[in-house]
Formats: sequence, C-alpha cells, structure tokens
Amino acid sequence: MTPGTRLLLTALTRPETVAERSLEELDLLVRVARMASLEARLCHLLRDHGVLDTLPDGPRRHLEAAAMVSDRQQDMARWEVAQIHRALYPRGIPVVVLKGAAYVLAGLPCARGRLFTDVDILVPRGALHDTERALFANGWVNQTQDAYDQSYYRRWMHELPPLTHVMRKSTLDVHHTILPPTARLKPDAGRLLADAVPISGVDDLYVLAPVDMVLHSATHLFHDGELEHGLRDLTDLDDLLRHFGQDPDFWPALVARARQMDLIRPLYYGLRYTQAFLSTPIPGTVVEELSDAGPTTPLRPLMDILFHRGLAPHHWCCDDALSGVARWLLYVRSHYLRMPLHLLIPHLVRKAIRKRLQEDSKRTAPVLPRP
Repeated sequence: MTPGTRLLLTALTRPETVAERSLEELDLLVRVARMASLEARLCHLLRDHGVLDTLPDGPRRHLEAAAMVSDRQQDMARWEVAQIHRALYPRGIPVVVLKGAAYVLAGLPCARGRLFTDVDILVPRGALHDTERALFANGWVNQTQDAYDQSYYRRWMHELPPLTHVMRKSTLDVHHTILPPTARLKPDAGRLLADAVPISGVDDLYVLAPVDMVLHSATHLFHDGELEHGLRDLTDLDDLLRHFGQDPDFWPALVARARQMDLIRPLYYGLRYTQAFLSTPIPGTVVEELSDAGPTTPLRPLMDILFHRGLAPHHWCCDDALSGVARWLLYVRSHYLRMPLHLLIPHLVRKAIRKRLQEDSKRTAPVLPRP
C-alpha cells in the first residue's frame, strides 16, 4: 500500500491521529481525500473526534467547505427525489431509491458527508415505459442520441439511458434491476422490490431492505469497472456493515440472502476488502462461512493485487508501477462479467474505434482566431 493511500486510510480509521500531522502531510491528506470524494466525510469524522478545530486554518477551511457542499447536495437530492415521486406517484409506479440518495432518505450514518451527482432509482421492469413517459412529461430528457447506445442500453443493460432534467440539469438513472440481464450473476429484482422498506409518511417511495442495501453496494462496487470513487463506495459499505451489523440477526440473514440472490461472490469481495482497508468488524463465523465463496487459490492473490490498487484513490501519490495496469484489467473484467464474449468483443471494439475517431476529430479541428 502506497504512503498516500495509507495516509487517508489512517485518517478514516483513526481520526485522532490527524492532529499529529505536519502541515505538509495535512495538505496531502486533503488533496487525496478530495480525489477520493471523501473530503466532507473526513470533516465530519474529525469534528466528531474533536480534532477539526485543532487543525491549521488552511486544511480546516477546505474540509469545512467540502462539508457545506455535501450538505447542499443532500438538500438538492431530497428535492430531486420529491420531484421524481411527484411525477411517478399518479401513475401508481413504486419507486425504490438507491445508493447515495437512499442513504440520505434513510438517515444512515454513511449519508454524512456523502458526495454524489445523480439520483438512482429502481422501478419494476414492466413499468419502464410508463416511467419514461412520465419523466419525459415532467422535464427529464434522454441526451443519448447515438442509435447504438440507445439500443445497447435498452436491449442489454439494467437501466435506461441516463436522463437529464432540462431546467435543473440534474441526472437520473432509472434501473429495472441491479445487474445487466446478460451478466453471469442473476439477482431477482422482484425480490428486491417486494422486500423494500417504505419511507415513512410517503406512499410508493422506498429504499432497499438492509441486507439488500449491503448486497447492492457490494455488487455495484465489484462489478463496476469505473473505480474512480471506489474507496468512497467501500467506505459506504463499511458504514452499512457497522450500522446494520449491530443486530446479531443481520449477519446470518445477509449470507442467506446473498446465496438466495446469487450475489455471494460480491459479498465475499465486499467483506474481504472492507476488512483489509477499513478494519470492518466482521464475525469470524461469517468469514468462515464465506471462505469457499471467493476465487480459487491461484486467482485470489491476483485479485488482491488488482483491487488493492484499483480501490485506492486515483492520485499520483497513491499509485505505483502496477496501478494503471490494474485499473485497466478491472475495467475489462467488469465488462466480461456483464456480457458474454460474443457481445462484449464487438462492443469494446466499437467503443475503441469511436474514441479514436473522437480524438482524431479534436486534433484536426481548426482553431478559430479570437475576434
């Protein structure tokens, strides 16, 4: 583990040690935390431990500003969810809020300092058409114009193309399940919807049940090749486990649900790396029960090499000689898990060609003189 990653992880797991850091170390800590989208969370942790007010003005102001941004984003997320609910409720469409906005609505510990830029919801697959029409009528538009991308999302993916509100410019992702239908794992979206927990005082608005919230967090993290916010998402998972894990009945229910939903491998990775990075307290019986859920012995050390680099903040001081290769391999792995090879190879080739054409177009574009 590189010094930059260790610096941030130590601050997250032992906030009291931040008071002993030099100004140079604090400067680096703030920069790494910002890159990992954990600056606001770090601010709350340091305040809780009585450390924030002891810091020099510069680092402290940066952390407090990030916390203010987080608070503002959360207010906006609540407003955005209210507008989504207002658009869909008259059509009788139940809405399950996912990820960051769900943590905020449920008042969970991981909501404190959580930074996010979009809202994710889950609706029944049979209601997708009505959902899309209702959202279009209320100002959300589809900005994915490419015909191939439209077909790719609607035929192969677990969500509609991203929607953007014409006035607020907010982004909305509408899911009908949590993994693409072509993925190797086959979680049952119907069970997720059936066991969702209602938001108090609001009809047809829900968050996932505790065990499903943890499984979705782990699945999203370890099946997504874009790990720019990997450590933030791992920290979310750590918070969820610490919070829900206070109930001793939670752990056996979590393992049973993972097996029922075909998500035992993502759970294995989630517990392995939250414990490795953040010292998450996990009962020994659970670790033992999941010992056969991971990859085989030759593959396990390789996955450790990849994830220890891929989950680290994407900052130069957190990288080593293998970081770039590790991230690329995890990106390829994520696509391999989502699509069979006969679909994956043409898709990746098409993306590579389009990216190259876009880069060539930018290089050859004429530079207009200033007026």
